[in-house]
Formats: sequence, structure tokens, C-alpha cells
Amino acid sequence: MKIGFIGLGIMGESMCANIVKKHDDSVYCFDLNGEQVKKLAAEGAIPCGSNAEVAKNADVIISMVPKSEHVKSVYSEILPYIDSTKICIDMSTIDPSVSVEVAGWVKAKGGRFADAPVVKSKPAAISGTLGILVGCEESLYPAILPILSYMGSNVIRMGENGKGLVMKICHNTLVAQIQNGVNETIALATKLGLSIEDYAKAISYGGGQNFYLDGQWKNIQNENWTTAFSLENMHKDLGICQRLASEAGFDMPGMQNAKRVYDKGMQMGIGKEDFRATYKVVRGD
Repeated sequence: MKIGFIGLGIMGESMCANIVKKHDDSVYCFDLNGEQVKKLAAEGAIPCGSNAEVAKNADVIISMVPKSEHVKSVYSEILPYIDSTKICIDMSTIDPSVSVEVAGWVKAKGGRFADAPVVKSKPAAISGTLGILVGCEESLYPAILPILSYMGSNVIRMGENGKGLVMKICHNTLVAQIQNGVNETIALATKLGLSIEDYAKAISYGGGQNFYLDGQWKNIQNENWTTAFSLENMHKDLGICQRLASEAGFDMPGMQNAKRVYDKGMQMGIGKEDFRATYKVVRGD
């Protein structure tokens, strides 16, 4: 089974590299950044000159691109090459409604489609230990699980098309709210004379311990904003959550507060920095 991978960004590059290492058949790749294509070719992938070339050659087509409009653009380009022999897996984080729409395009051509967004960031992409949240027909899931397992150690089917993305948005919104609470209380603690290291140790003794703090307090202490998952990407995800909540007629004040922090981060021009850089927003830089 030949696999194609479209989108070799911060996450996609390492995800594709894991497929190349673990899969025993051809892996085709394409990205608008030609240097990324060359890098994956050096690791054993077959370079392609377009999305269409990937789709022509691959039995399973994986896409990992930034936004809803990019997914629609990719699938508009590859749709002429989709038929009953093709499986499409979009691992981008986009609006669930757009994913369902694209799934309809693929199914109308006889193909099969899954949304499979990922959780965790670059280190997990490198190690192949991502969490992967899948939305697809129940009958498709066993066929794609071995491929997804090249990239992730925790894979779960959440339901039909779009449900993987609903879960991803819920997950990231929760992370943003936890993060905002951590950032606020670290900032208060330091203003009142406590060190970040002591704060983190003390939190670990009680119910406030959390994955975000455990993994990020040293980076915050060292003012390290090197990007593993960008502020602008989390801002996008919160925007999706805001739309979902509005469509559902559901009030989410915690999400709205986190969204305001991210809005300000974007206004400050720090969108390309890691999402923990929202600490600077909360601190009042």
C-alpha cells in the first residue's frame, strides 16, 4: 500500500518521517516549501511536484495543512484522482463542518475519508507518540489504524466524519483554559516574591498539578518561546471553538476569556512564537 503525505510543516515533517521509517512500501510527499520535500527525500520519501502527483501515486493520501481553506484547496486539486481505490486521511485541525463537506466530495468520487487531527506537539511528532482523534465510518477505522500508529501511540475513534475534529477543538480549548490559569497564577506568584521553580514544585503537591505546567515551567522561567506549537495555531483553534459554541447556542465564558488573551497576543505580533508566550500577555508585557 503506497502512502502519500501532503504538508511538511512543523508537525507534518516528523509525522511523514515516521511513516518513511516504519512503512514497507513507497511514501510520496509534497509541500509548497521545496526544501522540506528535499529533506524528506533524503530520508527515503519519493518527492513529488504537486498535490496531484501525490494523489495519482498513493493508495492512502494524508494531508496536514494549516487551515480550512488550505484543506479545501488541496482536495479541490486532488479530487480528479480520487476513486474507489483511494483512502484520504486529513490530519489538519480545521472547522468540523468543512471536514464533513470535504468528506462528501471524496465519498461522491467513491473514495473513503477520515479526519484524524493530532494532540501533543513537535517532540511527540518526532517520537511517534502523538494522540490521534479519528472521525470516520466504523468500517474504515481498522484499515487506517496501522498507518496512524506509525505516528501516534494513542489513537481513538470518536465517531463519524467531523467528530475527531470536534474532540480536538474541545481538547485544545481545555488546554488554553488550563494554560491561562497557570499563567495568571505564576504571574501573581512572582509579583508577590515567589520563584517560578518553587511555584511549580508546590503545585505538584496538590490538585493543581497539570501536564502544561509540568512541561512548560522551565521554558517560562527561561523566557524560551521557541515554537513547538504556535500561538497563532491555538488562536485559530479557539476561533473554531467560538464558532462551534455559537452554532450550538452554548455559552463558554472560560473559552471567551482565553480567546481574549490570544487575540491580544496576535495584536502584539507574537503569533509565530510558541503558545506558552501568552504568559507575556498575562504578565502585562
